[in-house]
Order: sequence, then structure tokens, then C-alpha cells
Amino acid sequence: MESASRQKWSLTQEAFDAFLDALDPDRGDAGNRYLEVRANLVRLFEWRGCPLPDDYADEVINRCAKKISEGDAIRDIPTYCVGIARMLLKEMARAPDNKVTSLHHAPEPRALPADPVMESDEREACLRRCLNDFSPENRDLILRYYQGEKGEKINNRKGLERLFGVPAGTLRMRALRLREKLQSCTERCLQKKGVLTL
Repeated sequence: MESASRQKWSLTQEAFDAFLDALDPDRGDAGNRYLEVRANLVRLFEWRGCPLPDDYADEVINRCAKKISEGDAIRDIPTYCVGIARMLLKEMARAPDNKVTSLHHAPEPRALPADPVMESDEREACLRRCLNDFSPENRDLILRYYQGEKGEKINNRKGLERLFGVPAGTLRMRALRLREKLQSCTERCLQKKGVLTL
């Protein structure tokens, strides 16, 4: 029942104003704090490999604003939002359509290009556009993770483990999620251009 009511509720100007007031009585400072909270949420969802980190960050803020509009007094909005984000991540993990599938088991796209050279150019353009949508940190990670051959690739990955302070398994899962996101984005771009049909 709770999830159904959450879907029906949409953010109103009044609820958003109450959210900003809870962040800071001064509207200018509240706006700055809002941007900071949202940016941190986006980074959190990016780090967890969510396909639409901006949308999930907005959903967290909506849920927090709803609680405030219902009269809940929240002392530490940023911490409370991180708690909501963790619950949202658990919800996503339980959803059957959000299971991560290895790219090795994913079906190959069926492309019907009129010209293989044109398809290659279009694919490269789409790939570059999608990479530009990544945060600099995620773009650097995905490019460096798959760079090089054999020994060079292993050394690159060890360097990334040290840089991000994570074990190999965590780095591998993060790279896989980014790769899946990049592949989906590239395929959508190619579909829009009429190069790829599924």
C-alpha cells in the first residue's frame, strides 16, 4: 500500500518550498544546500551503477519532501536523504527487471546497416556522446578499465583499485554496470538514428 501511495504523490511547489525551508531559512543558502544534497545523491547512485542517477536522486528528494509536507520534523536532511537512497537501492535490488545481466550472456544486437562504414562512424559518434554523459570519474574508470592488452590491462586495473580504494571484485562490478549503461545508451542512440533495429 505504501508504494502505491508513493507513486500517486507528486511534488508540489508548496512541498518543495517546505523542503527548502527545512534545509535553511535563507532561500539562497537553501538553494545552495539543495544543489549540494542532490549532487551527492547523484554521485551515490552513479557509484552504485544505477542507470538513471539523476532520476533516482530526484525520487529521494521527492520522498523527503513528502515526509516534510506530512509534518515530519527532520533535523538532518542530507543524512535523512542518504537513508532514503539506501532504501531505494534495496527496492531496486528486489525489482525483477533490475537484475544485472552479464554482457557475455546478453543477446547481440541485430543491426541492419545500409553501409558498414556509416554504421561504424555512427556507432563511434553515439559512443562518444554517451561517454560524455558520464561523470568524469566514471568516464575515466570505464576507459582505463578496458585499456591495454594482458599485462598492461592488469596493471591498469590494479591502479584503479588503488585510486578508488576498492577491491578487485567491487571494481569489476562497477565497470560491468558502467559498461551495460554505456551499451544501452549507445544502442538507444543508434536506434534513434535508424542504424540499429532490435
